[in-house]
Amino acid sequence: MAKINTAPLSGMRDYLALDVLRRTYVIDIIERVYQSYGFEPLETPTMERLSTLLGKYGEEGDKLIFRILKRGEKLDEALADHPSEESISDAGMRYDLTVPLARVVAQYRADLPRVFKRYQIQPVYRADRPAKGRFREFFQCDVDVVGSTSPTVEAEVLAAGAQILQELGFGVDHPFTLRINHRSILRGLMETAGVPPTLEDSALVAIDKLDKIGLEGVRDELDTRGITHPVANILLDTMQAAPTESNTAMLAWLGDVLEESELGSQGVAGLKEVAALCAHGPAAAYLRVDPYLARGLSYYTGPIFEVDFPGFSGSGGGGGRYDDLVGMFSGQSIPACGFSLGLERILLLMEEQGMFPPRLAGQPQALVTLYDAQTTGPSLRLAHRLRAAGLRVDVYPDADRYGRQFKYADERKIRYALLLSPRELEAGVVAVKDLHSGDQVDVPDGEVVTWLQAKLAE
Repeated sequence: MAKINTAPLSGMRDYLALDVLRRTYVIDIIERVYQSYGFEPLETPTMERLSTLLGKYGEEGDKLIFRILKRGEKLDEALADHPSEESISDAGMRYDLTVPLARVVAQYRADLPRVFKRYQIQPVYRADRPAKGRFREFFQCDVDVVGSTSPTVEAEVLAAGAQILQELGFGVDHPFTLRINHRSILRGLMETAGVPPTLEDSALVAIDKLDKIGLEGVRDELDTRGITHPVANILLDTMQAAPTESNTAMLAWLGDVLEESELGSQGVAGLKEVAALCAHGPAAAYLRVDPYLARGLSYYTGPIFEVDFPGFSGSGGGGGRYDDLVGMFSGQSIPACGFSLGLERILLLMEEQGMFPPRLAGQPQALVTLYDAQTTGPSLRLAHRLRAAGLRVDVYPDADRYGRQFKYADERKIRYALLLSPRELEAGVVAVKDLHSGDQVDVPDGEVVTWLQAKLAE
């Protein structure tokens, strides 16, 4: 019999116990912070109509949507009549959580509050080329505000993102940056450089690749997209000349460069407002105005932002304002702004930099050993008593030699082993072995719960 390949599909992963516990640790902090900012949870289906997904992510994004074949007679008919990618599929796996949110708002607008604040933590799917920190299935942790044009919204979602990263341990020893820009600034820079309006979206896609392919790579990419060298040179040379010493200097420089561009000037004014409001919250210390930041998704309309971890390629999260996206579904203009953290990249960084606590909630705290058939009942009663007190307790399933049971506890990173042999039962005690130090003590049976709770709290 041929051996079956048991590895997960490329770009997909299995999560063993420690992986799941670490994810839960991070997600719990994210949820708690989002809730503290007044956001409520939302979940949407894994699959969406293809018409819902296409045309929302730009030319690059549409190529990465996992399409799902039609079923039954509809598939047979499509295959019989000059089949194409468009004709044989009618659904797709969700690419992000923002477009599903826009659909939900359009569907349930009458049932939602005037300002709808939601968070959503679910997997998304992209037919991308897998790489370190880049997967085909990965979780996004979104927070969005729908129904307000106020820049207070940008300040709040950026503050929530910064606070989460701080509580996870990022900051002084594990630095991060919140890069911010404005789509109107980008369009003003292109207008000033002479990029034709019809090629602006295409130019944004190229600029968005700067951190991946470098300045010369972007120059070549602009050329392949029909943007002539003189125009590309003006655009990139202008952006290269930007000062980097402070956000104030950067905004002042942008104001001068874009003085003749009404659109660009509006973008600079908008970004100044956001930066000023961020000064009152936890995002202030990490904010950096970056005129290179483009974020290729075509639905952004105003301020855009991205999380950057020094020395780590790719984004750790991002977002921005998208005032027209919900209107694509509802037929009316509904402003919106959101921020998303990339769970996978945060987990990878925290693992590489040793940022997880030594013990995680969910791991067993004690092991009740089994001595023989006669002591199994008392051992099970002991385990149930400890669990009733809120402790996480495993029971070794066999009356095996203690050395093997201790090894099992060590494999599971359980520190305390509880022993109940005839000797302990007769004396009315429980023997507790500290597998880290090797010490073993007898604890009166009636005190074992409080004794163990105290030790675990140290």
